[in-house]
Amino acid sequence: MSLPHAILTALLEKPSSGLELTRRFDRSIGYFWSATHQQIYRELGRLETEGLIRALPSAQPARGQKKSYEVLPAGRAELARWTAAPQDPKPLRDALLLRLRASAVVGTDGLEADLRRHLELHRGQLAEYEEIERRDFPPEKDSAQDRVRHLVLRAGIDLETFWTRWLAQALAELERLPR
Repeated sequence: MSLPHAILTALLEKPSSGLELTRRFDRSIGYFWSATHQQIYRELGRLETEGLIRALPSAQPARGQKKSYEVLPAGRAELARWTAAPQDPKPLRDALLLRLRASAVVGTDGLEADLRRHLELHRGQLAEYEEIERRDFPPEKDSAQDRVRHLVLRAGIDLETFWTRWLAQALAELERLPR
């Protein structure tokens, strides 16, 4: 996934300013695709230059006013092209797994505490996702858009469930190793 496509998606859902996009990234898209405030503003400028979005006309003079952006037909076409294009899965690159593998050679000193820290972080993220699911996806919320958005959230829940289970297993296994 790329930042321009994440921004086009967010703007198609709701025209927004750069600041509003940053907040929305923090609350939703940021769970699976993060971007800084500066990256979002840079990308908005590039998308506008390429004719994929435009700043909405403002009733006030533009100087000092925040600009809100909307997606132009070319931006919608680009997003549709991108969503329809095949893309291979990305290989997993996780430093924690590499560190665990290295610990087989040099010993596990210090690793157990970090595994416990990771477990707590993943448990916290899982709890947050489950709260979002309870709040934002009641059974009666069943439109096609809601169902697809829920699929994305379910992927996050399933990934966090995997990590919490795996980390608990890894810690149990480390505890059984001879000291």
